[in-house]
Amino acid sequence: MKKLILTTIVGALVVGLFAGWVSAKNQPAQQKITIVGSTALQPLAEAVAAKYQSNHTNVSITVQGGGSGTGLSQVQAGAVKIGSSDIAAEQKSGIKANQLEDHIVAVAGIVPVVNNKLGVHNLTMAQLQDIFTGKITNWKQVGGPDLEITVINRAHGSGTRVAFEQTVFKKGMHAINAQEQDSNGTVKEIVANTPGAISYVSFPYLNDTITALKIDGVTANAENVKTNKWKLWSYERMYTQKHPDKATVEFIKYMQSKKVQNTLVEESNYINIHDMKFTRSSSGATSERK
Repeated sequence: MKKLILTTIVGALVVGLFAGWVSAKNQPAQQKITIVGSTALQPLAEAVAAKYQSNHTNVSITVQGGGSGTGLSQVQAGAVKIGSSDIAAEQKSGIKANQLEDHIVAVAGIVPVVNNKLGVHNLTMAQLQDIFTGKITNWKQVGGPDLEITVINRAHGSGTRVAFEQTVFKKGMHAINAQEQDSNGTVKEIVANTPGAISYVSFPYLNDTITALKIDGVTANAENVKTNKWKLWSYERMYTQKHPDKATVEFIKYMQSKKVQNTLVEESNYINIHDMKFTRSSSGATSERK
């Protein structure tokens, strides 16, 4: 009798283990996607990744900053699935653009920002040029207080810097030697805590700790970006190697979908790619969308 009971228990255990093995075998394999690069795109990528993972439990997505240059070099090297960037791969030296696939997933407005206590709210484009090239060095020269201007620039690997200089600077202009920072978040904190400071950030980083400047009386907002009335903006791109895996393709398609563009993209203070009235080439030339 004891032998029969023991046999029955062992049999049940074997059946249970086999059923568990079959169940585990039938579960889809965990897919891992790592996104590295643009800090301008990072908040949106994090928000979309969180939403996507809640409905795709077999996909694990990690989002990191580091700058557009880092994103492009990392995806080219095969170290990550997605390299996020504010600039086209053609604009970055050392990157073989023809070996990568470009996926535009959003548009980010860029805006010059100053310390809240400064009292300056508008600059002409010419004044902005002169500040960032070092010709204007005191705020009293543009109607502000008698206070030295502290320029905070973005690092050379920053796509936001490329987009800013491509739009603001004329041929032959060069940025003043100034403190450089890698991320939008760090720039925002420095400007918020430094009287006389000026820099530029992407729209998603705007809050009441810093003052967004108008340029020639034009306000930095999504509607003005869509019509190119506000000319400081960049495409937010996700680069992959040629023929990315299915999980990566599906995630990028999800980001580009009207459902996500109409909700998470706009809620995160980016501009919906489907609403843009203008396009921009890698050289910076804009044209009306057909």
